[in-house]
Amino acid sequence: MSIEIQTKATPTPVPPAEITDAAPPVPVTATHTPAPDAPTPTPRADITNAAPVPKAATPTPAPGAPTPNPRADITDAPPTPDAPAHTPAPTPPPYTPASPLPPAPAPSGLPAPYTPVPAPAPQPHTPAVAPNSRSRNSRLPAVTPESVPTVDPRLAGSLGRPQHGDTVARRTGRSLRRLASSAAQEVSEETRLARELQQPVSNGRVVAVTSIRGGVGKTTVSALLARTLNHYRHDPVLALEADAALGTLPVRLGAESVRWSCPDLAQILKPSMQLIDVTGYLVPVTDGGWLLPASQGRVGAPLDVPTYRTVSLALRRYFAMMVVDCETLPGEVARTAMDTAHARVVVAPMTVEGVGGTRVVLDWLAQLPKAALASTVVALTSSAPDMTLDLKAATAHLRETGVAVVHLPYDRHLAAGGPIRTALLSEATRRAATGLAAEAVQRAAR
Repeated sequence: MSIEIQTKATPTPVPPAEITDAAPPVPVTATHTPAPDAPTPTPRADITNAAPVPKAATPTPAPGAPTPNPRADITDAPPTPDAPAHTPAPTPPPYTPASPLPPAPAPSGLPAPYTPVPAPAPQPHTPAVAPNSRSRNSRLPAVTPESVPTVDPRLAGSLGRPQHGDTVARRTGRSLRRLASSAAQEVSEETRLARELQQPVSNGRVVAVTSIRGGVGKTTVSALLARTLNHYRHDPVLALEADAALGTLPVRLGAESVRWSCPDLAQILKPSMQLIDVTGYLVPVTDGGWLLPASQGRVGAPLDVPTYRTVSLALRRYFAMMVVDCETLPGEVARTAMDTAHARVVVAPMTVEGVGGTRVVLDWLAQLPKAALASTVVALTSSAPDMTLDLKAATAHLRETGVAVVHLPYDRHLAAGGPIRTALLSEATRRAATGLAAEAVQRAAR
């Protein structure tokens, strides 16, 4: 059984010969010789040794069978006797397949020699978005930062069990007093503070926290403010670390690892980003809210003023309240944050030198172009259970400038360091933190 193929084109199409099993095999006359690298045509799936079946003038390949694509640059060649026995029928003359590359013209009167045509070069990928639009990660840093643990794994296992801020005797006595007295006054005060904390704000409000020296509880106060605001408010709250030194805000907020920092986010933020895009670069806090560290806890380039301005101004449109843990005064970033914030919290230790230095800072704030003292709160912190400085005298000395003063008592849980757990705070510390946050929100919302 064989198929005879017409070698010369005539004006009148000649129908193909019938397929019969009686005639002996006839050599197939081909119009050209396939190229060495051309794919071998696949035999027709519908041609078998069964009874002869009349064929149409233009047979259709079987479903799933590949159709050989003729090459545009292959010309007529002498017949090849060892051609395959079963060759698919030729395509109709009007059909001309498109060639990725045009064939080279042949000299007059001579057949064009076969020249291998290289495969077409892959076309560049066309983005799905418009050319003038930028993808979400088009401004990512050259190298994506790795996740760095906030606490060295060699020290994480050495942390002891956190203790409660109040002793067992104090907690027992407070429970007995609650049974014997009415709780109406306490509930009324908590309701008033919650109403002040939940008051709406027109746009993102910034509360800057700073101090005159390190080690007085500045970062601890920032973490308490962020947790308190996130507990009472229903809109997003962000804790921003703007300390050029090795800050500990991620540790106090309970973050296990950090990746993106303020310098990284300054290169990524753009106006078209949504809140869900921004939070992908932030650290989620356990009790709610988000955190943006100033660094990865390594010694490197400190946070500068342009970077802080870029990040703080861009993030204000996503978060209703933003607590900024600044560096100590008179640092350049701290002065910039204090000047541009809606409310300011100055942390001062309850010592003679601490209260005296804080009074100097308050006098400096009074010289700013806008009324900065009216939106400033002083947080007096006690680092020991028994302080020698009189609390009433220190409070009166600071209030002479017109600022509000809130005292944060000694707390065993806070003094031990490590992550802050709200359930382990003493009753006095929780009340003081709530009152401090209410004072800050009241001044920031003006």
